[in-house]
Amino acid sequence: MEKNVGSELNPPLASEPEFPEAAASAEVKNGGAASEKSVVPPPEVKADDSKSLAVVEKTPDSAAKKTSGGSLDRDVALANLEKEKQLSFIKAWEESEKSKADNKAQKKLADVAAWENSKKAAVEAKLKKIEEDLENKKAEYAEKMKNKTALIHKQAEEKKAMIEARRGEELLKAEEMSAKFRATGKTPKKVLGCFGG
Repeated sequence: MEKNVGSELNPPLASEPEFPEAAASAEVKNGGAASEKSVVPPPEVKADDSKSLAVVEKTPDSAAKKTSGGSLDRDVALANLEKEKQLSFIKAWEESEKSKADNKAQKKLADVAAWENSKKAAVEAKLKKIEEDLENKKAEYAEKMKNKTALIHKQAEEKKAMIEARRGEELLKAEEMSAKFRATGKTPKKVLGCFGG
C-alpha cells in the first residue's frame, strides 16, 4: 500500500465539511485527495432583474487548469494584465480629458469675470466723468447766472440813476421857470389849460 502524503497532513474529518467548495479547493492543493472525492460545484445563482451586483466565486476548475496547463494560464494572466493596463490607460486618459475640460471652463469663466469687471469699471469711470462734467457745467451755469443777475442789477441801477438825474433836471428846470414866472408875473400856459374852464 502507498501512503497518501496529503492525508497525513490533513487528517480526514468524521463529518462532511461546512463549505464543500473550500474543501474541494483544499483537496486540489493537496494533490492526491482530489481524485478520491468528487468536486461539488457551487450552487447556481439565479440572476434577478434588479441592478444589484452578484458575487461570482471562482470554481475549482480554474485551479485544476492551473495545475495542468501552465503556459495557458500564463497567457490568460498576461491577457488580463494587458486588459487591466489598457483600462488604466483609458481611465487616466478620461481623467486627463476631464481635467482639461474643467481647466478650460475655469479659464473661460475667469476671462468672462475679468471682462465683466473691466466693462463695469469703464462704465463707472464714464459715469463719474459725466457727473464731474455736469458738476462743472452746473458751476459754470451758476457763475453765468450770477454774472447775468449782477449785470441786470447794474443796468437797473444805471436806469434808476438816469431817472433820478432827469428828475433832478426837471425839478431844477421847474424851479427856474417858476422863479422866472414870479419875476415876470406871467403864468405858465400849460397849467392854465388844466385849471381854466
